[in-house]
Amino acid sequence: MGKLSDVKMFVLDMDGTIYLGEELFPYTLDFLRRVKATGRDFCFFTNNSSKNRRAYLEKLSRMGILVPEEKMLISNGVILDWLRENRPGQSAYVVGTPALEEDFKEAGVALSGTAPDYVVLGFDTTLTYEKLRLACNFIRAGAPVYGVNPDWNCPVEGGGFIPDCGSIAALVKASTGVQCEFFGKPSRHTLDYMLKHTGCQPQELAVVGDRLYTDIAVAAGTEVTSILVMSGETTPELLASSQVQPDLVVENIGALAEML
Repeated sequence: MGKLSDVKMFVLDMDGTIYLGEELFPYTLDFLRRVKATGRDFCFFTNNSSKNRRAYLEKLSRMGILVPEEKMLISNGVILDWLRENRPGQSAYVVGTPALEEDFKEAGVALSGTAPDYVVLGFDTTLTYEKLRLACNFIRAGAPVYGVNPDWNCPVEGGGFIPDCGSIAALVKASTGVQCEFFGKPSRHTLDYMLKHTGCQPQELAVVGDRLYTDIAVAAGTEVTSILVMSGETTPELLASSQVQPDLVVENIGALAEML
């Protein structure tokens, strides 16, 4: 069992870990039942800032997974928690989808397209050249810039990828020379958020996911257990060549359930 014996909470990535696109893996529900049967608990975390918590709760519900709101964590919440503490009462220019903008409004953050205090870059599937132009102008004028999640690409159903927040931030950096600070996995902001919202000590938390540079890297150098599943993005070749290594490698969460 090793470090697993200390784990009380599994923080589960979503796409590539519990489902692929719209298809729930056949072992997911059994894993969730097994976690509960052993007196442990689980929650979900996604870096995808193009959607909000509500959309993910609806998707989980369609797949037969009913969880309360507090069990659905998202990178949007990480940056909003930090902004609430560090930039209260300030306005934002958000390069993001209507769902991300709605999260900012619900958090009480004023949105400004003329003179914002800071700029936020999200995974914007509604991106326009005008949004980029304005964001770069505000940054060049001195507004600090924050990125919701650092992912370069997002996998799409049927194979392939589309540019994610990290790629949008790279374009903005190429134009302005300014590198944004990121808040999703693997940032320390996210790990602090996970610990705060689960109420766990580091050794009681396990992060489970299919990406080395986000899911596994978020736990690097800490007492948090990292568990890599080979049901998503990571290939054996990527794992062998990676500087970031997980505490445990399993074929999928079905195999993990047999270890609990």
